[in-house]
Amino acid sequence: MIERCRDAFPVRMMCRCLRVSSSGYYGWRGRPLSARARDNLRLFGRIEALHTASDGVLGAPRIQEDLRYAGESCSLNRVARLMHKQGLRGIPVRRQWRKKSSSIRPAGIENHLERDFNAHAPNTKWVTDITFIETAEGWLYLSAVKDLYSDVVVGWSMSHRQTRELVIQAVLMALWQREDRVSVVLHSDRGCQFTSYEYQRFLKGHNLVCSMSAVGSCADNAAMEGFFGMLKRERVHRRTFQTRAEARADVFDYIERFHNPRCKRRVDAAKQKELLLTQPSVEKG
Repeated sequence: MIERCRDAFPVRMMCRCLRVSSSGYYGWRGRPLSARARDNLRLFGRIEALHTASDGVLGAPRIQEDLRYAGESCSLNRVARLMHKQGLRGIPVRRQWRKKSSSIRPAGIENHLERDFNAHAPNTKWVTDITFIETAEGWLYLSAVKDLYSDVVVGWSMSHRQTRELVIQAVLMALWQREDRVSVVLHSDRGCQFTSYEYQRFLKGHNLVCSMSAVGSCADNAAMEGFFGMLKRERVHRRTFQTRAEARADVFDYIERFHNPRCKRRVDAAKQKELLLTQPSVEKG
């Protein structure tokens, strides 16, 4: 308190009012920082760099996750405390709920994921969905395909119309990027684009196993909904797009220059850590 108010009131007067010796105050002021305080300053430098690089969208949980993959040993509470002390914060989630009608699930199609969003290898489980972005020219629709192993958006497509060609183009882009042709589970909701005959025939022709959510269960596709939520919270809701072309460019920048590189770095760090743990120890002679 004395340190905060030393420019407004005499130090000796404040020490006398608070019954603190002035020599004790000056001794405290000249004391070097503790090891914990120095480590907090170092850690906050890394937190501030990550927060700035993300354009101010990352909050404490995701920054702590990036620090952990970078080799830092710090708790979520510590990161949140340091960010709060310096006035740093991410973009909060806006809670909303909407109900929409679902199409009839085609015969023979089941929910193969059953809300299990963990994948142990790339190109084994994909999720897809459609979202919309508001512009002054009208709606821009985005269809994306995400790999559950790495969270990388492996395919995406945008159009001014919400058609089955939109979702097929996104899946086709994902197919171009995979190296093998093994069977992949592709999960979606029951939108009419995904239940259409053309979409179902396309999946069968490319060795993709169709999986669909239950009626009225948005949590069945929570992984894809979570990505769209981050996209809108961290980029779309912070902009005002005059044209669809402007929105396209900004969405491309978010996916290819921010989201995907960050996910790939996280996967590479996890692989490197796993490799170090599996290497045999060398006994000293």
